[in-house]
Amino acid sequence: MSDAASPGTSKLRLPTGSGEKRLLKGYGPLAALLAAFALMAALVPSVSPQQVTVTKTHNVSTSGGSGGTGGSTAAAGGTSGGTAGSGGSTGSGGTTSGGSAGQVTGGHSTPCPGKTLQVTGDPYSPPCVAFAGGNGGATSPGVSPTAITVSYRQTSDPGFQQTLASIGGAQFLDTPADVIRTVQGLADYFNKNFQLYGRKVNIVPFNGQGSQTSELLGQGQQQANADAITVGQQTKAFAELNGSTEPYDTALAQQKVMSFGAPYLSADFIAKYDPYMWSIATEGNDVVAATAAVGLAQLAGKPAAYAGGSLKNQPRKIAIIAPDNPWYQSSAAIAVKQFAAAGHPVADDIQYKLDLGTLSSQAATIISKLQNDGITTVVCGCDPVMPVYLTSRAKEQGYIPEWNVAGVALTDNDIVGQLFDQTEWAHAFGISFQGPTLPKNSTLGYAAYKSVRPDEPANIVDLIYAQMYQMMIGIQMAGPNLTPQTFEQGERAYPGSLAGAANAEFGTWSMPAGHYSPQADFQEIYWNPSKASTYNGKKGSYVAMGPRYKIGAVPSGPPPLPAGFGQ
Repeated sequence: MSDAASPGTSKLRLPTGSGEKRLLKGYGPLAALLAAFALMAALVPSVSPQQVTVTKTHNVSTSGGSGGTGGSTAAAGGTSGGTAGSGGSTGSGGTTSGGSAGQVTGGHSTPCPGKTLQVTGDPYSPPCVAFAGGNGGATSPGVSPTAITVSYRQTSDPGFQQTLASIGGAQFLDTPADVIRTVQGLADYFNKNFQLYGRKVNIVPFNGQGSQTSELLGQGQQQANADAITVGQQTKAFAELNGSTEPYDTALAQQKVMSFGAPYLSADFIAKYDPYMWSIATEGNDVVAATAAVGLAQLAGKPAAYAGGSLKNQPRKIAIIAPDNPWYQSSAAIAVKQFAAAGHPVADDIQYKLDLGTLSSQAATIISKLQNDGITTVVCGCDPVMPVYLTSRAKEQGYIPEWNVAGVALTDNDIVGQLFDQTEWAHAFGISFQGPTLPKNSTLGYAAYKSVRPDEPANIVDLIYAQMYQMMIGIQMAGPNLTPQTFEQGERAYPGSLAGAANAEFGTWSMPAGHYSPQADFQEIYWNPSKASTYNGKKGSYVAMGPRYKIGAVPSGPPPLPAGFGQ
């Protein structure tokens, strides 16, 4: 974002500073959020390497999901493939003759007789495919007749979860061995239950030179390049599952290696590297579009009815807070422009350094500015750690604004919201791209792992599962002739998840052209500090309000909050 602010907008960019390194002092529960931050940055902590029905879920319809157009076969080269869009029985992803880039001579894929979904009971399942014949052998680097090589970078960053062992509590205690075991177990599940045309996914961990922390700060490109060269030229992988930073993902694309995990990058940015970059993190442009749509339709130009103290019912003044990384600031800049164009300029546009060692001191500066500027409503497009410091500092100052949830970086998850100051977070509401919260031991990822292994998975099993799921959809839907290009064709042919399913915990998925993360819609939410969470039974839970919305389809009027909210 440029240093020039929009008219009527005050801009604050905090200095980097090397000051405070008291990362956890006085904040025992923050250890849990450090885990969440680690998950946003990577699927696992830094270490040295060492046909089934999903159980505990609800049954779903065997018709095509409403997140896309249903096709009669899963492969991109099938007889009547589908393309993401509105519900239907036919699609444009395949050809009527059965030939496409996804098919090879000697192989033949057809819909499964008497079965529609690849995994019964799974709302995200692709259509079931039966296959016979040859798969074309080595169709792409990292693909052989029997295996698909997927690398998994591990870095030398200090492990967050070692801190959790002493401070955060047992529910956050995942050892590196737990997480690696979970990744391998989920690979076993997908190898067993998805149609991979005679191949199996082979996870290959390696010790990288790069630092995910440095890369999230926009540094470390040389080391990221070196790791990408290792993946592309030594491991010769088809894909990298732990592609969790922009420098690493762009380096992998240069090596023509698929990456999964790009952190809230915009679709326009990712499109420059098509078809190599994918993620379950909502694209930054979609986050902005949804947040701005709700803000302009329901909040802008109206009194701050849900703030506390002296701010309650004051004319609403909105501030946006986001990390200063260029790819996040490009999204924040769009939001500022949209509000200004609608005649409701953002009052404060605040950037902060994504530096765990200085977040507390930065939060103190931010709260002081917000309070001095009379900000009533804070839109925090933040990492999961910053709101801990912001809400704590705000409470110290008796400053109780409306906290607007942007649905990013796990801040819309119960287990994270429980760790913010509850007096402050009782005034939190906003949006989430996620679906219904399920009990910890009844999630799709947990059920998948337990179907292939008797032991317990890591606590982060669902995050790992969701990212692997996106990858496996593309692999199955590509057909036997697997290449990066047919992978993308397969993603586009995915008919979408079953919208509204009771166990659709990741929200509604589809993969239309121009999108590289699967979120298709969002819901409005608010925080209830007294409600027990379905996930862990502890006090504090997000509550969904009304139907799910496509971006741009939000009705005007006040948000549908319950009577007495924010009192």
